[in-house]
Amino acid sequence: MIKISLPDGSVKEFPKGSTPYDVANSISSGLARNVISAQYNKEVVEVVTPLHEDGSLILYTWNDEEGKKAFWHSSSHILAQALEELYPGIKLTIGPAIENGFYYDVDFGEHVLSEKDFPLVEKKAIEIARGKHEFKMRPVSKKEALDFYTSQQNEFKVELIENLEDGEITFCDHDSFTDLCRGGHIPNTGIVKAFKIMNVAGAYWRGDENNKQLTRVYGISFPKQKELTEYLALLEEAKKRDHRKLGRELELFTFSKKVGQGLPLWLPKGAALRERLENFLKKAQKKAGYEMVISPHIGQKELYVTSGHYAKYGEDSFQPIHTPKADEEFLLKPMNCPHHCEIYNAKPFSYKELPKRYAEFGTVYRYEQSGELHGLTRVRGFTQDDAHIFCTPDQLHQEFLNVIDLSLYVLGSLGFEDFTVQVSIRDPEKPEKYIGSLDNWEKAENAILNAAKEKDLNYVIEEGEAAFYGPKLDFMVKDALNRRWQLGTIQVDYNLPERFDLTYKGSDNESHRPVMIHRAPFGSMERFIAILLEHTGGNFPLWLIPDQAIILPVSEKHEKYAEKVLNSLENHEIRALLDVRNETVGKKIREAEMKKIPFMLIVGEKEEQENSISVRKHGGEDLGTISIEGFVNLVEKKINSTLKSF
Repeated sequence: MIKISLPDGSVKEFPKGSTPYDVANSISSGLARNVISAQYNKEVVEVVTPLHEDGSLILYTWNDEEGKKAFWHSSSHILAQALEELYPGIKLTIGPAIENGFYYDVDFGEHVLSEKDFPLVEKKAIEIARGKHEFKMRPVSKKEALDFYTSQQNEFKVELIENLEDGEITFCDHDSFTDLCRGGHIPNTGIVKAFKIMNVAGAYWRGDENNKQLTRVYGISFPKQKELTEYLALLEEAKKRDHRKLGRELELFTFSKKVGQGLPLWLPKGAALRERLENFLKKAQKKAGYEMVISPHIGQKELYVTSGHYAKYGEDSFQPIHTPKADEEFLLKPMNCPHHCEIYNAKPFSYKELPKRYAEFGTVYRYEQSGELHGLTRVRGFTQDDAHIFCTPDQLHQEFLNVIDLSLYVLGSLGFEDFTVQVSIRDPEKPEKYIGSLDNWEKAENAILNAAKEKDLNYVIEEGEAAFYGPKLDFMVKDALNRRWQLGTIQVDYNLPERFDLTYKGSDNESHRPVMIHRAPFGSMERFIAILLEHTGGNFPLWLIPDQAIILPVSEKHEKYAEKVLNSLENHEIRALLDVRNETVGKKIREAEMKKIPFMLIVGEKEEQENSISVRKHGGEDLGTISIEGFVNLVEKKINSTLKSF
């Protein structure tokens, strides 16, 4: 018998050789029907893998991220088989699951796969899936594996196998198809009911532009046709909400080839929106005891050598800036934290003066590959709402709780209510990825976990996702399209204070080392605004939107009264426009709708006589005729309902 521990803490005994499916069946027949993948002792296994030793088991269904990963990885095998049958002689390379679906990189040789061929591939894939072929893993020797792919003249698989050790190579078989694979599959192909080729793109073998260019075939699959239909509908909605499209239509930002890739230019409306976001956070930070600081856009290379950033990211960053002075090198600032360490170092502190909370909207620069740039979500120059808290070890717990409160306030005020929390810790198997002592890492990880528990946050632990200098807590937010984004991060760091020799004088009159908290509720201003644009579809919260109202006089003779309305609204700090163009009111309303302006205020003879306005909401709702004062109260009430005080 073996003992199997389950996520709820229970331990069950099973005969040696039992499978995850057997365990699922012992819990409920419903779970057994739905389980598609499993993890045993932190290794991905098939649901039919015999278990021969005591261990911890996690069962996954389609509703779990790991379940989807196994589903989509298995679907990439189905895609590969379909392509081989339709295009004889092609060479397969790798086919992983990705966040939404999967891809397979293929050398098509003389064949060409275009969009008109997608239905044919989809039909063949579903035909294969309906065969309900089992996925079966088997170990093979290195020689056997090399012989198999050498006979197929597949130099790509041969290269992969040459880098593997004998005894760790496995093949996966289903139907008549075999592929080099580490595992992680659903029980059989029949679980896949819907299959869609999304697009094709060029991709260099192993991501190296010096290697051969392959065709990357992207696909997605589902256990129900209805789910594919819903997913495609969401994609269409996502196109409408694309922040690049909305940013252009709402005149928020632009890009210029002359300025350079990945370097956004903020237009007046976008700059004003950013400023409101900054002021919103500055106000909350001031209440929370933060002090604003400013650091330069460059720093001596030695600064980033000391912090460890140069060793970690130097080769992939913008190259050093050389001055006329020999051996003097500067770097574009990739991080704000080294600068803030030196601000702390500018004077000695006593324990009575801590914590020190330094905040800055600091612009940083990182060299991203041109193929990875994407609107505002992936840029080369971006502004972080950065802050660094220097505190005593005894203050760490409360400071971390306070930062969680601030982050929750920011997300709630901007309509992000659906989120989970990811606690990212080090990978104990790869200590070379991190700096600092094991003792400091354990203290930092425990501090985060204790705070997450005290705040009763819904959190998951991810090994290996920590920053190189410390563990972190990330807010993983779902947007209106059910996509998951990382927004807001809090990190505990015992290591940079050591590297920069930061100290404070304790109650014992001795020097002690402070603990550092890195914190950014928005993360990157650029990325945050992009995500907010897509989440709201451009219908920003009323307190944030660039133009809150537009005044539409019915004719030229009502323009003077319209100006009076505009002045009155501006006196109450309501952001309004006046449209006096020689166009019909109907056309002006349609254009105001396209610009997502929340309120259209129509003024004519009746409104002027009654000192009132006719109010139409974005979307078409008619609020009738109300006084200017009544409209001001309406706006203030709506803002106060979403923007609560911190």
